[in-house]
Amino acid sequence: MGQPWTVDEARVTELRRAFSGQVLRPDDHGYEDARKLHNGLIDKRPGLIARCAGLGDIVDAVQFARANKLEVAVRGGGHNVAGRATIDDGLMIDLSLMKGIYVDAARRTVRAQGGVNWREFNRETQVYELGTTGGVISTTGIAGLTLGGGLGHLMGKYGMAVDNLSSAEIVTADGRALTASADENADLFWAIRGGGGNFGVVGSFEYRLHPVGQVTGGLVAHPVTQARDLLHFFRDLTASLPDELTTFSGLGHAPDGSGAKIVAVVVCHCGPLEDGAAAVRPVKEFGSPIIDAMGPMPYSQINSILDDGFPRGSLNYWKSSFLRELSDEAIDTLIERFLATPSPMSQIFLEHFHGAATRVGVTETSFPHRDRGYNLGIVSQWLDAADNERNITWGRDTYTAMEPFLAAGRYVNYLGDDESGDPVRAAYGPNYQRLVELKNKYDPTNFFHMNQNIKPTA
Repeated sequence: MGQPWTVDEARVTELRRAFSGQVLRPDDHGYEDARKLHNGLIDKRPGLIARCAGLGDIVDAVQFARANKLEVAVRGGGHNVAGRATIDDGLMIDLSLMKGIYVDAARRTVRAQGGVNWREFNRETQVYELGTTGGVISTTGIAGLTLGGGLGHLMGKYGMAVDNLSSAEIVTADGRALTASADENADLFWAIRGGGGNFGVVGSFEYRLHPVGQVTGGLVAHPVTQARDLLHFFRDLTASLPDELTTFSGLGHAPDGSGAKIVAVVVCHCGPLEDGAAAVRPVKEFGSPIIDAMGPMPYSQINSILDDGFPRGSLNYWKSSFLRELSDEAIDTLIERFLATPSPMSQIFLEHFHGAATRVGVTETSFPHRDRGYNLGIVSQWLDAADNERNITWGRDTYTAMEPFLAAGRYVNYLGDDESGDPVRAAYGPNYQRLVELKNKYDPTNFFHMNQNIKPTA
C-alpha cells in the first residue's frame, strides 16, 4: 500500500485551478475508468490522479507530490502489465490524455507526447510513408516501450526504439523541465535510453523516421502438432537473415475463438516488395499452414496484426528472459509447457534479435542487450478472477522449467512485480553502475521508485 492520503482538500483545489488537464479524486466522475490499467489483474486506487495535458501540468504534479510528500506512479499511454503505473493512496501522474503528434516529413522526424500509443503514432507517420521501430502490439504506449529499450518489427534494419530517439522533454524529480539529447544533458539522454521511468516523467519524444510504407509481412500458423518442426525451421531461418527481415515465433491459440493450439511465425520485411517476397517465400512454403496471412501490407497493419490477442481488461501474468540458445531441449520444454496451459488466451513467444539492433555498442545506450539471439516471453492471460491461481502458477512453473536454458540478461520492459534475485541489475548488466550514479545525480531521494527501480546510493 502507498502512503495514506493526508493532503488538505484546499491544496487539491489549488492544483485544479492551475491545471490544464483533469485532477481526479476517488469520488469524482471518471475516476474509476482513469484508474484502470490494461491488465485487469491490477486493482489499485490512487488518492489522486493528475491527468496531464502538457508539460506544465507534469511540472505542477511533480511539485505537488513533493510538497505534500506523496508517493508517485507515472502512467503513459499503453499497457504496463506489471502494474507499476499506478499506486494505492498516492498520486498517479497520468499522461494518457497527451496525444499530440507532429511529423516533420522533410526532416524525417516526429515529436510525440507521452500518452501516445503506437497505433496513434503510426496513423500520423504513415501518412508520409514513414515509420520507426515501435513494438509488436499497436496498443503499447510509446513511452514505456521506448524508455525500456523498445523492440519491434523494424529493429533488424533500424535498431531499437532507443536507437531512433533523438531528444526528449523530461520533468525531473526536482520539478525541472529539461531537454535530454546528445547536445543537452547528454548523460540524462544516455540514461533514459533504456533506464525506464527512473529519471523523470517524459512529456514528449522526438524520433528519427525512415521510409516505411508497404512492407512484406504477416503471419503463418500451423497446428501445434507441427510445433517441433516449425520451431526447428525458425531456428534455422534466423541463423542468417537480411537486416530488412525481422521475425518472431510463438505458441498460441487460433484467432477464431476455437481454442485450438497453434504455432506461428510472424515476419516483417521492410525493403523492396520484390525482395520481401523472396525473403518470406521459405516461410510461406514450409509445411502446410492452416493460416497464411502473409504478403504486401501497410506497415501499420503488421504492427497491429497481433492486437486481438491482447484485449484490454484481460488478466495478465508475464515472465521473460533472454535465452542462451534455442536448443532442441529448450524447444521441447517450450512445447511441453505450452500444452499444459489452462487458458485458451495464453501464449509463449520468441523475439529474435539481429541486424542493426545488435550493431550498437553495449555502453552506447543504457539498454545493453546487443547480442544476436532470442528473448523468451511467457504470457499467461485469462478472463475469470476465479482462475487467477492456476494461471499464475502455470506462468511461474513454465519459467522455472525454462531456467536451464536462460541467459543472464533480462528485458526490463517484461519484468514482473514478483521477481526473485536482482532482475534490475540483470536488465542493465555492465551499465548498471553508471545508471546508479546518474540516479544519484537526478533523483537522489528515489522520488521515482514505482518502476523497475534503480536505487540511488546518495
